[in-house]
Amino acid sequence: MTKPYLLLLLCLTFFQSSTSKAYTSHVSRPPFQQVDLKAPASFKVLFTTSKGQFIIEAYRAWAPLAVDRFYTLVKKGFYTNTYVFRVEKDYVVQFGISNDPKESTYWDKARLKDEPVQQKHLKGMVAFARSGKHSRTTQLFVNMQDNAKLDTTMREGVHGYPPFGKVISGMQIFFQFNDRYGKKILPLQDSIYRYGNRYLDRYFPGLDKVQQATIIK
Repeated sequence: MTKPYLLLLLCLTFFQSSTSKAYTSHVSRPPFQQVDLKAPASFKVLFTTSKGQFIIEAYRAWAPLAVDRFYTLVKKGFYTNTYVFRVEKDYVVQFGISNDPKESTYWDKARLKDEPVQQKHLKGMVAFARSGKHSRTTQLFVNMQDNAKLDTTMREGVHGYPPFGKVISGMQIFFQFNDRYGKKILPLQDSIYRYGNRYLDRYFPGLDKVQQATIIK
């Protein structure tokens, strides 16, 4: 019985080491150039969620890099089965971390260059979240009210968050999302990137989910 036990122990040790190493690589590797699809001048995306449907219309003239990325992600089905992990009904709603850690690792390194803010952050406007310079990837936020400060907020030498689209139907759905956790999950995003939805299922049950996102005419 000693040898099988030792073999099992070695296997577990290897698995844990490999997982840890992969996660460290996810954090430390530099960004790379992802070639996104070129989006149409404008297009609509129907989001089906656990609370109902909403539609975002994107406009390439507002922020072409952001719109191309949004178009690419929707085409690839990225937003399917993703949790709405931040719900502040007097500020913003945020989502866009994949359930698949491999997907999250890839896109977290595919960072967009910054773009100028050309539209105001009015209620229903949509933009990519960011942490600093050239850091936009997949996460989106929707303004729940007029948020003028986001037009000019300075972060690591970058002004504002450039809106690339707006909610044209179903805005009421955002006010129905579970806001029990508010912004508590924000500082825990590394765990979502590492474990996917199972982390949120275990520690933050009851979150609402984007079930599917589809380009419509």
